Amino acid sequence: MDTMPRYRPDPDALLNAMKKEEEHSKRGKLKIFFGMSAGAGKTYDMLKSAHEAKAKGIDIIIGYIETHKRPETEALVAGLEVIPRKKLEYRGVELEEMDLDAVIARKPKVVLVDELAHSNAPTSRHGRRYQDVLELLDHGIDVHTTINVQHLESRADTVAQISGTIVRETVPDSIFEQADEVELIDISPEDLLKRLEEGKVYTPERSRLAVQNFFRKGNLTALREMSLRLTAERVDHQLRDYMQSERITETWKSGQRLLVGIGPSPSTISLIRWARRMAYTLNATWIAVYVETSKNISDDVKKQLNSNIKLATDLGAEIITTADEDVATALVRIAHQNNATQILIGKTANRTFFTPSLLDRLVEKSSNLDVYVIGEHDESQQRTKTFSLPELHSGLAQYAISALIIFVSALICYPFSEHIGYQTVSLILLLIVALLPLRFGVGPVLLAAAMSAMLWNFLFIPPQFTFAIGLPQDILMFLAYFAIAAVTGTLTARIRAREKTVRQREAHSSALFALTKQLTVAKTQDEVADAAVKNISTFFSSDVAIFLSQPDGDIFTSAHRSSMYSVDEKEFSVAAWVYWNEKKAGKFTDTLPSSTATYYPISGPRYPLGVIGVKNKNDKQFSIDQESLLQNFIAQIASTLEREQLNELAKRTVVYAESEKLYRTLFNSISHELRTPIAAIISASESLSHKNQKEFTEEIHTAADRLNRLVENLLDMTRLESGQLAPKLDWCDINDLFRASLQKLKKELEHHTVSINVPETMPFVKLDFGLMEQAFTNLLYNASLYTPADSTINLSAKMDEKNCIFTVSDNGPGFPTETLKHLFEKFYRVPGSKTGGTGLGLSIVKGFIEAHKGTITAANGNAGGAEFVVTIPTETHSLTL
Repeated sequence: MDTMPRYRPDPDALLNAMKKEEEHSKRGKLKIFFGMSAGAGKTYDMLKSAHEAKAKGIDIIIGYIETHKRPETEALVAGLEVIPRKKLEYRGVELEEMDLDAVIARKPKVVLVDELAHSNAPTSRHGRRYQDVLELLDHGIDVHTTINVQHLESRADTVAQISGTIVRETVPDSIFEQADEVELIDISPEDLLKRLEEGKVYTPERSRLAVQNFFRKGNLTALREMSLRLTAERVDHQLRDYMQSERITETWKSGQRLLVGIGPSPSTISLIRWARRMAYTLNATWIAVYVETSKNISDDVKKQLNSNIKLATDLGAEIITTADEDVATALVRIAHQNNATQILIGKTANRTFFTPSLLDRLVEKSSNLDVYVIGEHDESQQRTKTFSLPELHSGLAQYAISALIIFVSALICYPFSEHIGYQTVSLILLLIVALLPLRFGVGPVLLAAAMSAMLWNFLFIPPQFTFAIGLPQDILMFLAYFAIAAVTGTLTARIRAREKTVRQREAHSSALFALTKQLTVAKTQDEVADAAVKNISTFFSSDVAIFLSQPDGDIFTSAHRSSMYSVDEKEFSVAAWVYWNEKKAGKFTDTLPSSTATYYPISGPRYPLGVIGVKNKNDKQFSIDQESLLQNFIAQIASTLEREQLNELAKRTVVYAESEKLYRTLFNSISHELRTPIAAIISASESLSHKNQKEFTEEIHTAADRLNRLVENLLDMTRLESGQLAPKLDWCDINDLFRASLQKLKKELEHHTVSINVPETMPFVKLDFGLMEQAFTNLLYNASLYTPADSTINLSAKMDEKNCIFTVSDNGPGFPTETLKHLFEKFYRVPGSKTGGTGLGLSIVKGFIEAHKGTITAANGNAGGAEFVVTIPTETHSLTL
């Protein structure tokens, strides 16, 4: 017969597992070749694996491979399809990166992408290569990649302490954890040093420097241990995930994992220490489990419990809290969920006349789990209490009130007993006993059941006012009554306790859901802080203060504006200590306990993200369950703050890339524009003394005008982008406006025919004369540059209701259709244009027109040539021209 206990799977866990499987099926598979350092052979083994896959008919290509000119590695590249690298220019230097779009367009089954932690060139779509890999996975492409242990975010600081080398290119641990397969490329430090000596990793000179610095034998040994441990931890997590996904509830003893049950007893301290020694001896991981029941505990007991949990945490245990009325069932359930192989408990609960001991129940339910019992040092705790009474969980007041209810109920029923019969009285009393568990614990209910049976016998069963029972059937009824009342009351009390536990879990789940929902829609760190303060304050009935680190990772200078209480210098110093040490401190802790609030660190993968201060309005310490929930809150808040920081970093990266692009474009344009007139001025000035001075004076004047126009364009663009450009409107004559623009370009337009068409009835209009003059000057200058000599340029103006419509057109070649939508972009120049110009003229025109709340459009005329139409809403003057 199978005596294995069966546990109902958690519906939420099953749903999450199903969602995870569904999302995973749509993505590509990620395989990581993992090693302790450069030279371990990751790229070499990845290429060998690629050839094996190709031999099996798998469509596998190389997206990016860095051979470091190692002959063995370069030889393995041959025979595999290689996507050409994308060439990018950065500050005059040509860089090569993986062509992400080409790989996606090719859509192979598998792509090799070397050096996962690599930082891309600033002009790339993503700042980091692992982001390229994530995009490939989202497109359903399997990726094989390589990474060293020092490039994992959580290990970077440890590596820096060991080797003295700061690792700047890191990958979030979540990428490593999400990998479908990790292949450890292991090599002994001696073999790696030999490879360095043979020049198989670096050049001889670089190898000598490497051996003296990062590649010391001690460093390599430590890195090897880190990579082996990390891989072993991953295998352990994979096993537990597999057992959960396959609904496997029994324990697989593939490794040693200890579970120790802890409670508020002082003897738990020795149990925790014993568990730590045993875990160290077995080289096993261990978890400490506290089972919270409906039993109320005093503040002193709660303090001792918190101290025990802190000790377990300090000794390296993973802390798990759960709620259940049956401690044995809860311990076995948690053991199966976490694949624990051994359960450790203290000899603190012995068998009584009423209930079996925790050990008896644990052994009965443990199935194939090993159970260890640790003896007590206090001999008084070890004495058997076979006939002792069960421990009273309810207060004496509850016992007195439950007894009083039964006594009063019996007195009320007594006058009516002759009319309704003593059998009916038993049903009434039984109903009252069944209702008592709604407000009372098991002890008071059992007392009420016993007392109701005795009162029913004494007051109602003939002969009355004695405990003797005359009829045999009444004896049986009395015994049945007592049994039914006791069982009904006890079961109802247990159901009530379980209901309370379920409601508590539901409240916790609802609180987490509400917090997560608000954090999901938060778009800035300020909104995250507002949501954190609001939810913690609401659920924990506390005043909350939050401190967020600065964007550069430095410590905060003040509490966030959403904080609910003022933070003085003393409280701020406690928060600062928590920030730097990433440990809880303040009230109800052993560190800085004189503080008025308890402060919790918001930890990030690289540096602390901030601190949360909680001041309980009841001035009481949180229960273990509340403390666990608060830690879950803080974990969610930390994850969201990290997300927003990454978003800000991505935005800054994009801005930086755009800035670099504008810098290069502007530098190239201005360099050319400055060199040309300066060269003309120098050449003309040198010839002044030799030839006709008037001719060279005109050349100098033309060059100076060109320089002046360039400077004016730059200044105009600066004014536009600063947002400080405000038109100074005044009455203008359109003919004067056109003539002023033509006068500025007299030299440039001397070989063109300019036609002006303004109606004689054209009224005065309200415009900024200076801005509009510059706008038409730029349009005319643009026409003079891109139309051949003897071309005709047309200027026209007319009124349409409240709009003034200007048209500038020519009979030149016009624009290629695909360029029309880009004409007003900064620094844009039509491909194939002749040299000259910065590409700012038309964007400045657009800015000046929009400053008048107008619009400008560009098109090719029906008869050929370019046509610009400017529409400006304006007032008109009654006096016509």
